[in-house]
Amino acid sequence: MQEKYHPQEIEKKAQQYWEQTTAFKAVEDPGKPKYYCLSMFPYPSGKLHMGHVRNYTIGDVLSRYRRMQGYNVMQPMGWDAFGLPAENAAMQNNVSPAKWTYDNIAYMRKQLRSLGLSIDWDREIATCDPEYYRWNQWLFLRMLEKGLAYQTTGTVNWDPIDQTVLANEQVIDGCGWRTGAPVEKREIPMYYLKITQYADELLSSLDSLTGWPERVKTMQANWIGKSYGVDITFPADRGSGTPQDLKVFTTRADTLMGATYVAVAAEHPIALHAAQNNPALQAFIQECKLGSAKEADLATQEKKGMDTGLFVIHPLNGDRLPVWVANYVLMGYGEGAVMAVPAHDERDFEFATQYQLPIKAVIKPAQDELQLPLAEAYAEHGITFDSGEFSGLDFQQAVDAIASALQQKGLGNKRVQFRLRDWGISRQRYWGCPIPLIHCDNCGVVPVPDDQLPVVLPQDLVPDGSGNPLGKTPSFYECDCPRCGQAARRETDTMDTFVDSSWYYARYACPDQHQAMTDERVNYWLPADQYIGGIEHAILHLLYSRFWSKVMRDLGLLKLDEPFTNLLTQGMVLNEIFYRKSDSGRITYYNPAEVTLQFDDQGKRCGAILQTDNQPVESGGIGTMSKSKNNGVDPQKLVDEYGADTARLFMMFASPPTQTLEWADAGVDGAHRFLKRLWRQAYVHLQNGAVTVDPGLHAALPAELKALRGQLHQTIVKVTDDLERRHTFNTAIAAVMELMNGLAKCQDSDAAGRNLMQEALENIVLLLSPIVPHICHDLWRELKPGTELADQPWPRADQAAMVQDEIKLIVQVNGKLRAQITISKDAGQEAIERAALSNEHVQKFIEGQAVKKVIVVPGKLVNIVF
Repeated sequence: MQEKYHPQEIEKKAQQYWEQTTAFKAVEDPGKPKYYCLSMFPYPSGKLHMGHVRNYTIGDVLSRYRRMQGYNVMQPMGWDAFGLPAENAAMQNNVSPAKWTYDNIAYMRKQLRSLGLSIDWDREIATCDPEYYRWNQWLFLRMLEKGLAYQTTGTVNWDPIDQTVLANEQVIDGCGWRTGAPVEKREIPMYYLKITQYADELLSSLDSLTGWPERVKTMQANWIGKSYGVDITFPADRGSGTPQDLKVFTTRADTLMGATYVAVAAEHPIALHAAQNNPALQAFIQECKLGSAKEADLATQEKKGMDTGLFVIHPLNGDRLPVWVANYVLMGYGEGAVMAVPAHDERDFEFATQYQLPIKAVIKPAQDELQLPLAEAYAEHGITFDSGEFSGLDFQQAVDAIASALQQKGLGNKRVQFRLRDWGISRQRYWGCPIPLIHCDNCGVVPVPDDQLPVVLPQDLVPDGSGNPLGKTPSFYECDCPRCGQAARRETDTMDTFVDSSWYYARYACPDQHQAMTDERVNYWLPADQYIGGIEHAILHLLYSRFWSKVMRDLGLLKLDEPFTNLLTQGMVLNEIFYRKSDSGRITYYNPAEVTLQFDDQGKRCGAILQTDNQPVESGGIGTMSKSKNNGVDPQKLVDEYGADTARLFMMFASPPTQTLEWADAGVDGAHRFLKRLWRQAYVHLQNGAVTVDPGLHAALPAELKALRGQLHQTIVKVTDDLERRHTFNTAIAAVMELMNGLAKCQDSDAAGRNLMQEALENIVLLLSPIVPHICHDLWRELKPGTELADQPWPRADQAAMVQDEIKLIVQVNGKLRAQITISKDAGQEAIERAALSNEHVQKFIEGQAVKKVIVVPGKLVNIVF
């Protein structure tokens, strides 16, 4: 065995062995329990970042651990390869998104392999591969047949200069990111998936996901947003010119008697009717169209509105209520109209105050009086008052009575509503999965026949930012109608990239199946036993995946209700942010590796300078590693300098996987030192050759070594529990480090001592192998010549070894720790008191004092009180 630890040499050798022996190839085996460990696949952005390293190392630790426990493990990898960043990079570099994407995949695959992940690379997929997205198209057509996919108009961000649709993230301060032109909201035809048809099941089945964090389940439940309310019709006041009745949905029907106006979205038919001969209203509607189409932005934006001059009739008291157009009402939510009760809704109160509209309170606290006039909206449930026949009722009584009265008049009904909206999948962009439809002047919209799938995306187009390149490529859009044979036009919209990631977990089970979307292998592997990814995907990706799997189930493609049994959301990786701000206000960020910290005479940090010019830079504190803040650490540099095992060890030791991890170069150095120490410990032991562990020699151990062997087997128990149940890899590593500290004191060179050292090193290698597999692979070959670590089971603790003849008790004097004593585990209270009082360290603190009492807490401590 070589004396020095050389990670690059060791890791290359281990990885070659795993590849040559196909150590991680997953094959269905009904005779073994399966374990499908899935980490969210990466977007091929160019290089791995530390978040990737953490995510995939967590999955690898669990996969290797389960494999050693006898499970048939599958850990696959692929690429979420479609999306807008590839188009942006293509414009910047004047290359096609396809070339940029595939080049990045090749580099990132090499990086992932260098980490020593136990991945079955034969199952690799890329969502931009026609063989993959063919099945996106096939399932879309099945959903179209079932009425789960449909076309309607949707609101989009429109750049009038580039004549193109923008994603929300491409709209900056209301303007297009490329042109700077004010962005308009436009209604265009789009395709939707009817996820709302599964809303009840998506909500109720959250209860079955006992292996998911409560936080994630709550986020999904809130997003689905099941609410019980009442549909209310406000009859049109024909005399004022209102062209139609106004329908609203409310969860606060108890406040109906406090409605003082109604508000409609800018696109509502009543608003458009009122604007026909009203230039000011037309201008205001146009201004609203430039605003955000996102519900989240409405809560913070300034509330603006304009009176239409039209009225509707209150359905119960007959009052004439003015109709306003308001920018806080979205056409895409509910009916595009709200009944406004300023006294009991914050947004309505703000709007009414600004435009001096009436505020009528009709709800008061159950126990107290309401202070009038209101300084702010009272939005709590309470007791109705000033509501005519509906006064004096609590919330549910009022809702029931008012809903009944509305129903008798034919102006309302109770209804369950979901906040969840159908999933709009149309994207007016190039780099995505083509929607398999054809537009024919004679036949209308015609699905592409199955035998003509996939509709293949051209690979050689380079976007220029001015609209979808597919719409400018006749070789793509010109086609014949499959029904009548006449010239037709292919759909140029592509699918939302969330479609690609909504079923990839199933394709991993059968990536070589070319005749069907899935086969019987999915029912062996699915559901995934462990899913790992960031909390930022808690809602959309996970919700869409759950929806997609239920659709596939109902089409007979899967036999499951939920795709992921257990979910682990890993924390973000953090690092310090450094920057300079120019006189013009522009901020330039600098990587921490380019910055030198400065310290004063007392060692206190007093500043930081940029290494290239020795000029000061500002600290922006600690933040998530990101390209935009230039505070990332290149994993490849870390692997090249220290080795993959050091990177893996640091990532697993620095914090529990679900918590944020703060980057520290000192922590990386510490991880590397520990691996060198482990190597050194084995090297020293093996200078006299490896030994075969002889259980018969355990009985000959002296007390100190017997206690050390007990610690060894207690460590096995702890590490097993930390990996199995708690997923706290940092405490598992800490336990092994403590054991190593104990071994360092073991200098016995007799047969029993070397026997113990061999046993300890073998078990340490086994315990650490899921975390630092390369060094453990090599050490095992040295400790057990002729055998391979890959063939070894997980260690099992010797229960007898953990039964100790002696125990350690801490000794306190007046509640303060003063000593530690070792005593027979069977010692009585008197013997324990004598041992504590006679301890030389204790004697220093009680000398000359009268001891009042001695308190013994069995198995833990002794407290001497004077």
